[in-house]
Amino acid sequence: MSIHQLLRDNITLLQENAYPGRGIIIGMTPSRAHYVQVYWIMGRSENSRNRIFEIEGDFVKNKAFDESKMIDPSLIIYYPLKKINDIHIISNGDQTETIVDGLKSAETFESSLCTREYEPDAPHFTPRISGIIDISNKNYKLSILKSSRNRPEICVRNFYNYDKFVPGEGHCIHTYSKEVDGTLFSYNGEPFEVPLVEDIEEVKNYYWNILNPQNRISLLVKFIDTTTSQETISLVNKNFERN
Repeated sequence: MSIHQLLRDNITLLQENAYPGRGIIIGMTPSRAHYVQVYWIMGRSENSRNRIFEIEGDFVKNKAFDESKMIDPSLIIYYPLKKINDIHIISNGDQTETIVDGLKSAETFESSLCTREYEPDAPHFTPRISGIIDISNKNYKLSILKSSRNRPEICVRNFYNYDKFVPGEGHCIHTYSKEVDGTLFSYNGEPFEVPLVEDIEEVKNYYWNILNPQNRISLLVKFIDTTTSQETISLVNKNFERN
């Protein structure tokens, strides 16, 4: 199978999954001009859907769209995008702070996340997914912390280290593989390859349009110039589209 066919097949699988949950992509544009981070959130409950992404300096935060309707912010309000020095961090929860604190204390990405586990939202036990780009060493990492077949007594911690970028490609990981009788099952397998293009708006629109329109909530794309390290962030929020 050619790489082009593999990328098409992977996108088809993502598109056919009505609820992949939260997802991360890390990669590089075809010209090698930019490193790329993509992150999206989805939701089906009123509380989950009552969210937007907002840029705060160099960071992006989750916040309630309508503060009066926020019920429990504990697992849905956090910073999905931060950076410290040359490390650009992306995650689906408050483990962003765990990674930041660890880097400040000279801890590794892996050792910091070994102190965390999946989210306590039984019976789903939503995985914690995270990634970093190290622009000094020109490499990236992804991680998933998940229960073993939705058994809360076992936490599986998988780490994926990529020692170089492939132009025009990224690796994607998301939280859910399927739903069975109302229970969401964790993503299974390694991160999979997906296509990336040169323009940040095209990347944003491409992945936004792939996600299920009923369940998608927000999506962000961050471009990092591989020469100057200049950053550009673009967001889309479903709640703003409704207005």
